[in-house]
Formats: sequence, structure tokens, C-alpha cells
Amino acid sequence: MRKRSDTIVTIHNWRKSLLLIVIILFTVTLTACATETTTEEQTTFSPTLTAHFIDVDQGEATLLQGEDFTILIDSGRHDGDEVVPYLQSVGVKEIDLLVGSHPHADHIGQMPEVIDSFPVKEVWMSGAETTSRVYEDALDAIIESEAAYHIPRAGESFTIGSAQIDILHPSSVEEDLNNSSIGMKVTYKEQSFLFTGDAETSAENEMLASGNIEADIFKIAHHGSDTSNSEAFIEAIHPEIAIYSAGADNSYGHPHQEVLNRLQQMNIDVYGTIENGTVIIQTDGHDYLSINGVKEKKDNKANEEVVIESCPADHIMINEANAETLQQIHEIGPDRAEEIIEKRPFTSYDDLQRIAGIGPAKAKEIEDQSIICF
Repeated sequence: MRKRSDTIVTIHNWRKSLLLIVIILFTVTLTACATETTTEEQTTFSPTLTAHFIDVDQGEATLLQGEDFTILIDSGRHDGDEVVPYLQSVGVKEIDLLVGSHPHADHIGQMPEVIDSFPVKEVWMSGAETTSRVYEDALDAIIESEAAYHIPRAGESFTIGSAQIDILHPSSVEEDLNNSSIGMKVTYKEQSFLFTGDAETSAENEMLASGNIEADIFKIAHHGSDTSNSEAFIEAIHPEIAIYSAGADNSYGHPHQEVLNRLQQMNIDVYGTIENGTVIIQTDGHDYLSINGVKEKKDNKANEEVVIESCPADHIMINEANAETLQQIHEIGPDRAEEIIEKRPFTSYDDLQRIAGIGPAKAKEIEDQSIICF
């Protein structure tokens, strides 16, 4: 006959065994669930690059967001305030690389605000200099920050996370600020982007001679100006998609219809901030996952015929000319030429009084010279 104490021990042992079985089953279930979740996460997660061609009116700013890099190329106009709020809205916490393609106010205008708002690891500038306040403010912000500073030159290559950057231009600083623009090709897996700032035809020819500039996506140079974007250059790039950044009803007529026609004749898909607002392209490095604009399309103004009044050959287009050409104007020396470039567009002779040292009398003298087209 079994003793009571033996029965109690047996019951206790049975309960322990049952509890152990339950614990084992629970652990196995949790492990299976965790494994299933991990497997599902690994299956659904796919690294991507999102390119934001930000609508900054008649300016430039492009954000490249990858899983392991954040790059901002140009930072909008000096009289705008869109860039920092936009970066914040898409979750930017820090910037690995901030590029100022060249020191014009519509490309580096909000650089100080960007540097003040985010930790920036490194800043690139073209090395071209100007005496404008916008440029001086940008340099001050860089100096006061903890960012590294570099002046890239053609032939250099860099890796930032999973992004490969090849510098195509310039080889050295040129007198013309536009033609000193940084030309850079950013490659993410099998997809590539080409950025050339405001580089004009002579700079494009240098890039053509430097080697392979083929890219899937081309950031149309100089807001779509016909002083850039030559047929030979675009053919060599052979892009599938091209994006311009320009302001509605801008005084330059950007993007120029000649350039749009050229792109369309080559069967290149064209997007732009006038028509599409901020253009966002997402890619997994192999295919485009999505291409869209933040706001609905406006009237198809970008594809309408742009009517630009003709300017006599012996006159100067004040809103297009480089610094050297501007100095042919009465009372305009190097400093005032740079100030004109920074403060463009101008709409009349009276409007020239926005330039330091030019009052009504000097504006009238310039008008009497009669060599300016607005």
C-alpha cells in the first residue's frame, strides 16, 4: 500500500513535469514566433534610395536619402525658407554630406540654416569665391560648425555608405562661377544620378572629354537653360529621366523650350518643379519603385512655348550674362558684377538701384549707354 507521503511526492513530481512541459511548449512557441517575425522582416525589408528634388522656386536643392547615407546637394535660395522644414518633415536627423555646387545665392542660400539645424559631417564647395554676403554667411556657418571641409576635383571618387560618388568637374577653379560648378555622379547599386549645378556648355564639354558620364537620372543643368544642356551632352548621359528646378513665371524663361524639346525628342521623361512641385523618386537600386510630385500637376506650363523678347547681338542680357560680360556696362566693375549676379533678376533700369552705389543718376547713365536687355 502506497504511503500518503509517497502519493504527495508523486503528485508534486507530476505537477513539476507538467509545468516543465508547459514551459518548454511556451518557449518553443515564442521561438517560432520570433523566428517567423524575423524571417518576415528580412523578407519584406528592402533598402532603398529616395531622391527628393525639392521645390525651392528659382533655386536648387536635392536630398538623397539612403538606408546608410543622407546627402544634400545645394540648399535653395537665400530669400527662401523651405529647405530645413522639408528635411525635418522627411525625418532627416543628420547630414553626411552637404554640397554647394557653386557659390550663387540660389544654390547655397539656406546653407547656414541647414548647418544650424542638423549635425553635418562634411561640406563640399567648388572652390570658386565671390564677395557676396550670401557666400560669406555660408563660409562663416561652415567654419563655426564641426563639419569637415573639402574642395573636390575631377577624378576623385568617394564612398558614403552604399553611395558611390565620382567627381567629373571641375579640374580647377574657373573665372565664371557657373562653369566652376561641381559635376558629380552618384551611383546606388545599379542606378545613377548626374548633377552638374549651373555648368554651361564649355564645362559640359570638359565633362564629355573626361570619360563615361552616362546616368539613369539627370538633374537638368542651370534650371533648364539653353546655355547648358547641349545635345551632345544629353546624348552622352543617355538618361531615362530628367528633372529641372525652376520658379513659375521666372524672368529667365527657364526651362527654355529648346531644352525641353531636345529632351522630349530623345524620349526622356521630364519632370520639373514648376509642373510637379517637389519631385520624389524612390529606387531599390535596380528599378524605380515610385516617381511622383508632392503637389498636383499645374497647367502644363513647362511644355508651352516660352516667348522671350529678342536681344540685339551687341547688347547684354543682364539676367543671364557672366561677371566678365557685365563689366562692359557703365559703372559696373568686378564687385558690382558679382552683386548683380547675386541679386538677379532685374526688370528695369530703376531696379538697378538695388546695387550698392548706384542711385538714380548712375542708373540714368547706364540707361543712356543703352546696351542692356532685361
